Amino acid sequence: MLDQATTPVRVPLVTEPWGILKSLQMARRNVLSIIPDLATRQPMVSGKTGKRWHMVMDPATIKEILLEKLDDYPKSVVTKNLLKPAIGESLFIAEGAHWRWQRRAAAPVFSHRNVMNLSPIMSAAAERAAQRVTDAGPRAVDMLEEMVTTTFEVIGDVTFSGGDTFDRDKVHGAIDDYIAEAGKISLFDILGFPDWIPRPGRLMSGTALKEMKSMADSAIEARSVRGHEGVPDLLDLLLDGEDPETKRRMSTAELRDNLLTFIVAGHETTALTLAWSMYLVGFDQDVQDRARAEAQLVLQGRACTGEDVANLPYIRMIIDEALRMYPAAGIISRTAQKKDTLCEREILPGDTVMIPIYALGRNELLWDDPDAFQPERFKDRKAINRYAYLPFGDGPRICIGASFALQEAVIILSTLLSRFRFTPVAGKQPEPVMILTLRPNGGVWMTAEAV
Repeated sequence: MLDQATTPVRVPLVTEPWGILKSLQMARRNVLSIIPDLATRQPMVSGKTGKRWHMVMDPATIKEILLEKLDDYPKSVVTKNLLKPAIGESLFIAEGAHWRWQRRAAAPVFSHRNVMNLSPIMSAAAERAAQRVTDAGPRAVDMLEEMVTTTFEVIGDVTFSGGDTFDRDKVHGAIDDYIAEAGKISLFDILGFPDWIPRPGRLMSGTALKEMKSMADSAIEARSVRGHEGVPDLLDLLLDGEDPETKRRMSTAELRDNLLTFIVAGHETTALTLAWSMYLVGFDQDVQDRARAEAQLVLQGRACTGEDVANLPYIRMIIDEALRMYPAAGIISRTAQKKDTLCEREILPGDTVMIPIYALGRNELLWDDPDAFQPERFKDRKAINRYAYLPFGDGPRICIGASFALQEAVIILSTLLSRFRFTPVAGKQPEPVMILTLRPNGGVWMTAEAV
């Protein structure tokens, strides 16, 4: 094992068995801290904490769960309980036929052409981010905060380009409140209590949530009446979307829940990927220098565009490596529906089957020197086992916005690296903590020097 000082920060994993109360106490502070350290050296680890659980790191078995036996392993009850109050029966949560028709209706929204059409919004947000960093002058900047601001501007502009009926600050605040409260795993969820029993954390965030939903409803109704102008945004594309098989269109409530899903998932996860990428290029200045040279050669002083993305392979490798080391969704959780055998181990109906994406990306059976930051791992993407690297999940439920997120991340990171040299502030190391998503706790503090 490498000395901690020579490798980027990591989550301390469990080295001894814990009881249910200790597990709950740790999970409420950092979900990833309940992953056994063994998960970085084994294909599968099982145990019992209130309920039987299994963590799977074997790529062939993960393929079975996510692709071949999709209906036998639906999203876990805990996941649904946590997210349903915010995003209803939207794409992220729905199962079976209700999920399929929504996915078919929404798929064209994220086609390559539509994602490219939205790239000028990303370039403009990157330009504004660079200006804010310049305005900060010699003062240190929290790049986590900066990336959250930047990606929220992007998702705000691509979702409601007419933005007049939508109070962004309020929505932003409501989302943050909800993630902070509802994300804390409740003992009720671990013990499998039904959803109608009130959860303490969720009661606190109900008002902000109601307000956010009614604002979204008003914006959707206003757009339906007004129609769109210029390049269609996400709301226009969803309003036009229909299931090619049934011709069904989304109701206002379905549109709202999916829009809120895209806003929550679309800004938080990309912001975190960028914040961790910034931390890593601060950690390794040689990587930063190489990335800057690539960005300066391609961009020649301007903001990155959608067309530039294909010409920035090293920047993309940094983002891929950040996603391996710090995946925004650190654990995928499923509930077994029937008796099965995985990795020669018995699975019973009701068992929780987890894919700890964080441990998968650091599993010694799958990666050389997994705790080291090495973007070159992704030079030949075909050499990487598809089910060893799952920042966006896989199978039919692979993240619908993956290409959108990657394009946005490359545009913002390359624009910033082409203009500044970023140096981490001494003594301000972020701590990787996952509640709903894997955040750099304490922020990513850097000074930026114009180059």
